[in-house]
Amino acid sequence: MKQKQRQKFRSNMVDIDRGTDIVGDVHGCFAEFMELLGQLGYVRDASDDLYRHPAGRKLISLGDITSRGPESLKMLDFFIRHIRAGIAEMVDSNHGWKIARWLDGRNVSLAHGDEKVEDEFTRYAEQHGEKMAASLKEKARELLLASPSHMLLRRNGKVEVVAVHAGIRDDYIGKDSPAIRNFCRYGDVAGMGPDGRPIRKEWASERTKQTPLIVWGHDPRPQPERKNGSINIDQGCVFGGQLTAYRYPEDECIGVKAEMNYSGLEETPLTRCIREHS
Repeated sequence: MKQKQRQKFRSNMVDIDRGTDIVGDVHGCFAEFMELLGQLGYVRDASDDLYRHPAGRKLISLGDITSRGPESLKMLDFFIRHIRAGIAEMVDSNHGWKIARWLDGRNVSLAHGDEKVEDEFTRYAEQHGEKMAASLKEKARELLLASPSHMLLRRNGKVEVVAVHAGIRDDYIGKDSPAIRNFCRYGDVAGMGPDGRPIRKEWASERTKQTPLIVWGHDPRPQPERKNGSINIDQGCVFGGQLTAYRYPEDECIGVKAEMNYSGLEETPLTRCIREHS
């Protein structure tokens, strides 16, 4: 019986001696993403169509670059090219993991905005042909499946920041297992509520350490939220909020207001958060 090949991940260690810009959940909001890059100082190089920072800063994505919003394929193409060039990196995420398995031919049901990615690929094939669509799908599959669960951002040889999609326990940092990957994708989930939504425990509230700084997204908040040496930078851009970047070592956030609520939902994770904390 042929042994199944173990999944290979990109390195989870990134040097940020020249600084880093960590971007929260984009969800296909490509226009806001490009506006944010401009505000962060990234400049397009006409010779290869890549965006670089004059100071050599590293761009890090917290995942969920696809789904719910209008331009997931442009986001996939951007990170495929920029990660290959060594300019950017990205961690695994719940929507990224779902799309990766779909692209890998596994039996998954696309819902909660993931179906929009399939629709985009269908239109792409109609416009550019099946061969180009298949090529983009394969590159996207490789990108998403190889994304590590979390990233250790090292400055002057010391890990100062952990970038992760939904959160991480301190004893998981730097380690890998299926349980750790699920925690990083979904957070600390304690079952499902009567409305079918996951019941999330406040992992950041239970944290006792202050370092390294953990930068995360996944759970939209109206504004960047600091707690126990962590900062949430998912401000629900796709739901009409804003797209946020956290700059380090400057320790500052820069945000771009969403042009609209792209999700088509009136009741969203962002509106629920605002209502529950008002």
